[in-house]
Amino acid sequence: MAIKTSFCTRVMRIIKLLAWLYATGKRLGRLDGATLEQRHQTLRDLSVACLKILNVHLDTRYHAENQPKTGLLIAANHISWLDIFVLSALYPASFIAMQEIKKWPIIGKIVGNAGTVFIDRSSRKDIDVINAAISQELERNGNVCFFPEARTTLGNGVLPLKAALFQAALNSNQAVQPIVLRYYDNQTRTQAVSFAGINLLRSLWQIVSIERIDVKVDVCAQILPSSLAEQDRFLMKDEVERCLSEIVLLDSPKPNKILPE
Repeated sequence: MAIKTSFCTRVMRIIKLLAWLYATGKRLGRLDGATLEQRHQTLRDLSVACLKILNVHLDTRYHAENQPKTGLLIAANHISWLDIFVLSALYPASFIAMQEIKKWPIIGKIVGNAGTVFIDRSSRKDIDVINAAISQELERNGNVCFFPEARTTLGNGVLPLKAALFQAALNSNQAVQPIVLRYYDNQTRTQAVSFAGINLLRSLWQIVSIERIDVKVDVCAQILPSSLAEQDRFLMKDEVERCLSEIVLLDSPKPNKILPE
């Protein structure tokens, strides 16, 4: 059974988040000229601080040993705005996100300062330019993270993935790192953290209302372009989709309800 926080706790968490947002904006503003390592450490520290305020705990499971942690195209399932902070706490990266996020108050500014690239998925020309930028970042040993479902879900299953941005891994001959996220409230899979079909304020209130959020983070075996039968982004997409789906469905309470009605 879900455990809810008191009204006072919810308000206090929001106040702490506002203070965190202010400090984050100032800290990210000082990253001009920073090295890649300095930027990664800053993103990691800020993400851990945000998760601590919301009492979010990570249970990270690595499915392969001694895998590189940089120069990766990270592909994850997408449930909540919390995903960004969970992933950044483990694999600091530049994010590829839908341009709508750029319009979010405060958060849009912060994720932009953190190196997020906003794209219009309806524009083929835009995607080609983004693939070139991703390849360049991977080749300099940076991480780039994106959500190939192209929208948030309830977390019960995985939508068919979009293949376009996997081309960057093939172009740069860099590994794809699939990461699977599952959220729990009192040891039960929860949809309450989902950002699907609701606005940011309602999502925030739902999250601060949960006493403790546990996240199982499955870091799958990396997929190298050389492991594919052909250098085809659709084959890469299929491999990632299989990995994400298998784990998400392991204990899904409603596997057929992926999006809100």
